[in-house]
Parts: sequence; C-alpha cells; structure tokens
Amino acid sequence: MSDFAAKKHSGLDGAASRSGRSAGSRLGTGLLYVILGVLAFLQVYPLFWLFLFSLKTNQEVFGASPFALPQDPQWGNYAKAWTQGHINLYFLNSVWYTAAAVFLTIILASFVTFAITRMYWKLNRLVLGLFMIGLMIPLHSTLIPLFSFFKNVGLIDNPLSIILSYTAFNLPLTIMILLGFYQTLPREIEEAAVMDGCSVHRIFFRITLPLTTPVIATTAIINMIYNWNEFVFVNTFINSDRLKTLTVGVNSFVGQYLTDWGAIGATLIISIVPILIAFLVLSNRIVEGMAAGSVKG
Repeated sequence: MSDFAAKKHSGLDGAASRSGRSAGSRLGTGLLYVILGVLAFLQVYPLFWLFLFSLKTNQEVFGASPFALPQDPQWGNYAKAWTQGHINLYFLNSVWYTAAAVFLTIILASFVTFAITRMYWKLNRLVLGLFMIGLMIPLHSTLIPLFSFFKNVGLIDNPLSIILSYTAFNLPLTIMILLGFYQTLPREIEEAAVMDGCSVHRIFFRITLPLTTPVIATTAIINMIYNWNEFVFVNTFINSDRLKTLTVGVNSFVGQYLTDWGAIGATLIISIVPILIAFLVLSNRIVEGMAAGSVKG
C-alpha cells in the first residue's frame, strides 16, 4: 500500500513538473513573439513614416509634428517626381546599370568559383587570395585612380564606367558566398558527366550552374541592393543628367532657395519599391541558399 501511495505521489509530482514546464514554455514563446513583434515594428515603421512624409507639403513637414498624418495627402508629389524631376529616366538608368552589373558579377564569380573548387591547377589558392584582398580595399581610396583610368580610356560619362566598377567591387564578396555553396556540391555528378563525354563547359552550364540557383538568388539580391543604392561612383564618373541614377537624381529637387521635400520623399519611395519586390520574390531562394551554403557534406 505504501508503494502505491509513493507511486501516486511521484506521478502527481511529475504532472506538476510537466505543467510547470509547459507554462514556462508558453511564457517564453509569448515573450519571444513580443520581442519579434517589437523588432518588426522598428523595421517597418520607418517605411510607413517615409510614405506619410511623401504625401506632405513643405509647410506640414516643418510646421507640424513629424509623426502627424498629412492633412491633405499630396498624391501629386509622385506625379511631380516622375515627370518634372525626370525620375522616370533615372529609374530606367538604375534598372539598366543594376541588371547589367548583377548579371556580369554573378556569371564571372561563378566562373572563378568553378575554376577554384572544381579544377586542379597550381595557382588556384593564390588567385583566390588575390580576390579576397579586394574585400579589404576601401571604395573611396580607388576613386582617383579609377577616374584617371576611365578618363584615359574615354569612359567618363559612360555607363560602362559604372557597370565595370560595380562588377569589380562586388566580385570578392560574391565569390566568397559562392565558395561555401560550391564546396557542398557532390562531385559524383560531375564525374559521371565526364564519363559520358561531357566537356568542362557543358558541365558548368548544364549541371553546376543550375544546381547553384539558390545561392545565385542570394548573391543577386545582395548585389542588387548595393548597386541600386550606390551613390559615389555615379556622382564621380557621370556628368550628364540623362545618365544619372535615382540616388543622384534626387538632388534635382534640392534648390538653392527652395527644396521640395514631399517630392524627395516620393522619389525615395519609388526607389525602395523595386528592392522590396525583388526581395519578396527571391526570399525563399535566399533562405535556401544561406542554409545550403552553411552545411558542408
């Protein structure tokens, strides 16, 4: 009888312990959701504030509280930015520069990574080290040499100067990201292709490159964000208004005596939308690429 009572008492203690752990788990989960909700609010609210800012007049921007809602939403700020500020032209230039540079960066980085990880030659480690040194070179320290070089070859005020600069500065980081993913790819697939008489070029374009789609999406969005938001190269190498990008073209609303802050806000919203859309479309691929590249085996 005493054994039965002891077992019953032990069972009650176990149930109470499990109940306590369950309550603690629910509390921890609830606290985690609260923290994540606060972080999400801190991330999203600046975009919402900028959207409200783009609908205000100069008087509302400086006269009322910066957090106040616009009394009479100025949707015309977007039309003014798109037409009078030539944002349509700057937008197309940004798309063209960004797309060309992203394509060049990814294809060249894929070539380099494939050669380093899949081909055996004496200087592959040295070449990889030279590319990684590019991560340590400050961008601003290259402006004068690049300007002199582009001037000598006639590329000042030419889109090629921007595209080549973006490609060169994004190559080291892109190669580093691709490197981790390439090392996880099984060599048996390529060895079987070689046994079937497949050339190196066909192995790369028909087998390796399609397998790296997730990590390519990751590098694409990283490069896209950098290229889209870049200011220094365009401001240094481009003189003509017809070749400027959104980040530089927004200065067209800044005057000596009057600045149209609402139109500037509208321009910034227009510049943010493509990046948000690209991130939402490629988000699943980005997660897959980061997860696959972090596990070796």
